[in-house]
Amino acid sequence: MNLHDDRAGRLILSLRQQGVTDPRVLGAMESIDRAVFVHEKFLDQAWEDQALPIDCAQTISQPYIVGLMTQALDVQPRHRVLEIGTGSGYQCAVLSRLARYVYSVERYRSLLVEAEARLRALEIENVITRHGDGGLGWIEQAPFDRIMVTAASPGEPTELLKQLKPNGVLVAPVGRTSVQILHRYVGQGDGSFRRESLTEVRFVPLVEGTAKEG
Repeated sequence: MNLHDDRAGRLILSLRQQGVTDPRVLGAMESIDRAVFVHEKFLDQAWEDQALPIDCAQTISQPYIVGLMTQALDVQPRHRVLEIGTGSGYQCAVLSRLARYVYSVERYRSLLVEAEARLRALEIENVITRHGDGGLGWIEQAPFDRIMVTAASPGEPTELLKQLKPNGVLVAPVGRTSVQILHRYVGQGDGSFRRESLTEVRFVPLVEGTAKEG
């Protein structure tokens, strides 16, 4: 077993012990080299179960949170998934292993360009990206089977819920403070949603509009 496999194996075991038990999710995470998505100076921490900084004051999420959110989303092979907040591209890559298509929106153009390059390097071809305001979703491609939000919504993500299929699932951190609650919204088929509160999390806020850079 090489060093990469050893570190990946230890991380997957840790995730399983913390409650991420879906074999498809664990398999997807093990198949994606997280080192591809972190800064060179953090390569020695790539397979540690912790969030790491990336450009534009954003982060690559802790693997446990990636696993927990992905498991809660319950993605099936024919699903079309909307991801709000491409970031490094890591969560997007994990979702790509589980879904038919992933549509990902990022407000920072520079982050999006870098994420697209990483996805190409891994020969991931079922991801469609867009530079735009994540809070508005991707109305032209709606409705979606699943929606994941990787930034903290200040309140109920009503605009995004409108873009979900009647029996769809949306997972998002919700809250205005530095600590938010991870919510899971499950469509009831009649336009209403059942909301479940999963755990406390820490995400950067979901900000309106696209970012001015440079």
